[in-house]
Amino acid sequence: MKTQIRLLFMPILSVVMLSCSESHFLKEEAYRNQVIQDFEKKQQALPNGDLFAVFSNEELTEPEREALMFLYAYMPIGDVTDYSGDYYLQNYRLSDRTRQEMPWGKAVPDEIYRHFVLPVRVNNENLDNSREVFYGELKDRVKNLSMKDAILEVNHWCHEKVVYRPSDARTSSPLASVKTAYGRCGEESTFTVAALRAVGIPARQVYTPRWAHTDDNHAWVEAWADGKWYFFGACEPEPVLNLGWFNAPASRGMLMHTKVFGRYNGPEEIMLETPNYTEINVIDNYAPAAKAVVIVTDKSGKPVSGAKVDFKVYNYAEFYTVATKYTDSDGKASLTAGKGDMLVWGSKDGQFGYSKLSFGKEATLTFALDKKEGDIYTLDLDIVPPAEGANLPEVTPEQRVENDLRLAKEDSIRNAYVATMMTEGRAKDALAPFKFNECDVDKMAKILVASRGNYQTLIDFMKTAAAEERQYLALELLQVLSAKDWRDVSLEVLKDHYQNAPDPRKFGRGASAELTNPRVANEMLTPFRHFLRNAIPPSDAETFLKDPARLVEWCKKEIKIDNDLNSQRIPISPVGVWNARVADEKSRDIFFVAMARTLGIPAWIDEVTGKVQYVDMNPFMENGREINLKEGRTFDVNFNASTPVQASTGRLIAAYNPIPSLSDPKYYSHFTLSKYKDGTFQLLNYDEGDADMGGGATWSNLLKKGIWLDAGYYMLVSGTRMASGAVLSEISFFNVEPEKTATVDLVMRESKDQVQVIGNFNSESLFCPLGNENKDNLTSESCGTVQEKFTDITSQSLLQACGRGYFVVGVLGVGQEPTNHALRDIAALGSEFEKWGRKMVLLFPSEEQYNKYRPSEFQGLPSTIIYGIDIDNSIQKQIAESMKLSNQTILPMFIIADTFNRVVFVSQGYTIGLGDQLMKVIHGL
Repeated sequence: MKTQIRLLFMPILSVVMLSCSESHFLKEEAYRNQVIQDFEKKQQALPNGDLFAVFSNEELTEPEREALMFLYAYMPIGDVTDYSGDYYLQNYRLSDRTRQEMPWGKAVPDEIYRHFVLPVRVNNENLDNSREVFYGELKDRVKNLSMKDAILEVNHWCHEKVVYRPSDARTSSPLASVKTAYGRCGEESTFTVAALRAVGIPARQVYTPRWAHTDDNHAWVEAWADGKWYFFGACEPEPVLNLGWFNAPASRGMLMHTKVFGRYNGPEEIMLETPNYTEINVIDNYAPAAKAVVIVTDKSGKPVSGAKVDFKVYNYAEFYTVATKYTDSDGKASLTAGKGDMLVWGSKDGQFGYSKLSFGKEATLTFALDKKEGDIYTLDLDIVPPAEGANLPEVTPEQRVENDLRLAKEDSIRNAYVATMMTEGRAKDALAPFKFNECDVDKMAKILVASRGNYQTLIDFMKTAAAEERQYLALELLQVLSAKDWRDVSLEVLKDHYQNAPDPRKFGRGASAELTNPRVANEMLTPFRHFLRNAIPPSDAETFLKDPARLVEWCKKEIKIDNDLNSQRIPISPVGVWNARVADEKSRDIFFVAMARTLGIPAWIDEVTGKVQYVDMNPFMENGREINLKEGRTFDVNFNASTPVQASTGRLIAAYNPIPSLSDPKYYSHFTLSKYKDGTFQLLNYDEGDADMGGGATWSNLLKKGIWLDAGYYMLVSGTRMASGAVLSEISFFNVEPEKTATVDLVMRESKDQVQVIGNFNSESLFCPLGNENKDNLTSESCGTVQEKFTDITSQSLLQACGRGYFVVGVLGVGQEPTNHALRDIAALGSEFEKWGRKMVLLFPSEEQYNKYRPSEFQGLPSTIIYGIDIDNSIQKQIAESMKLSNQTILPMFIIADTFNRVVFVSQGYTIGLGDQLMKVIHGL
């Protein structure tokens, strides 16, 4: 082994000894020496699998070798094991060519280029060849523009390709997002950063880990031009930079951060340094902020050094960690954040403590680690988010009109591509040769439609299976995958798992997920079964199958755990783990399940608790008969224990006294449960849409009659979100003991203040009604064009449309993420609005906006809706002026008002849980 390491170091020594006549990629000597040192540590940490073979290439130039050293020194383990050195060499050469060819290339400082152009990885996406593809499409489009104009133009190109739509947490690669033609904000921003870097423009993805004033998070893009960073919404082009729908919510943010590849020494506040990235705080770009110092002490008041300090924001009914620091020798840690409230949680050596911190009001906070596991108590906590204070750049009417025209053209370009995707009719025609029964044709057709631009991959896969008359197994495999998997899975992956997975029919109904599913957690799907079947010695395979506990022991012995080298926990492929024999704990867990399934051992990672589990079927595997998984014994895998165990469990019941506005609290919206581990609490991740739980986890189907949990120490958090964004929270700590029932109270706190009149609104305001039937059957002919046919004859007042009493008015920004969220929230409570029975008037700012609206995307909207067009934007202006909103253009706007011209609720812009907020006020009327 020592000989191998010495050989690996030889190219590095040659770098130092090369002639200085050849230019360096790492020009600062001190930084270059640091990179060499970090690179050598990475080699020592990953001695197996010949993972650094690219450095044996004698044709590498010195800049190429140094650039590769920089990338390899800081990339996560999976990027070393799962992608070839030639892939990174090619990407460096492409980025260097771009730097030479683009007019701004030489104006980008080396440090900025190194951290924000060269790296391929943006977030936790699967890496692809997008740099080459995007450069080919964008080069001629931007080469004669200034950097600022080039940034705007790239974003317009991105909008041609991708539009917003929510999806699961796994991040698609840039090329997969293009193939799909949509993505959530994290995917849009990953795609846009990749596009900007492809043309040599420094770019970075910015996240607010969680909003403070509403549930959810958001990601967008910052790009560097002429010495300054500018922000914008990915795939959401505006006429100018530093403008997006999120300006206002960002001004209420507590924290915005970005993860910079490698060791970074920029001007921003460093929040965290890891072996892979430097996390920096960019809150000052968006909101008024203040610095606070936290002092952590023990029970006697002595400062505690090395204590972990988590800064937490209330969001989705939990206190979510948005930043982690460690105390210095004086027990101090500091953070700069928006001027609102956080919960600060300190822990060390099994002791913990916490306190609320109000940034901008408290410069210093001191608290003690005076709590321990097992303590039972309840406390109330009131959380106030920062106030809104958006600063918007000027946009002229001419700029807005030109931008809107471009957006419409880009929509048509993207929609023309989408029109080439599968429809149900086309899908059924394509499936005709496969001899499916009618039921299976319907199932497969839905999969093909959902696969978007990846449908040909699935058809080719089905052809392979049909040739062997095993299409039913192929369909069963596809059915256990997610919709996102259908959109980006490769034929290689499908063939590998179809050809090498155990036949699930041997194990009875319900075995597919635990045996044949290529997916274990949120990793990118890879082909591993054929490789592992050939790599595992037959004698070991037989031993593991007879006694799965031996597989656990093998993993403990053979796989070295190094969490630090995979700081972002980006999953390493099972093949990568096998070759490197090094992994973080998460990748090790995925590897174990992959190994078990390959051998025919049902295994999985529990979605709620994160526990690794398997079923020992050996006592029942007789005479080849069909076996049901329920017959086997389920074991929890604890890699820190001597043997797998069957967990001891207890029962938890929560008593709830319904309040008028909420009969059945929802998990994530109103309450969450977390289990104690190592000084902090880890969230139990119940599926909010789990069919087995009646359509989602609520108090009535989760805690009313009781749920079985692993014995341990737990925390119940509940919270009532006020229209202002403030939260009335209650936190309860309790124990669940083996074979016993624990009973706690679920309390939804209410404001002592009744619904109050907060403004005035003229109920005689006019709009052009479009009817209350399904918009897909409507035309705007009833009102004609905005310029010519909006007259007193066709217009109607809100009073006429709604009658006497309360009503809701909303002004929509069609296609914008905040409006989409608002409509989905209302649709989710459609039956509640139906029961209320009052009218909801949804207005479009223009005919163009109306024509882009697709109500089919928001199933469940109440029938009480009246659609209309806001004549000359008069209602929008009136709401903004009467409610003293800081900006008249931010959409959507919603109010609850009555025909006495009183307003009792207002909301503007990005708000998660709008439906709940509306209903809460309605119940209080």
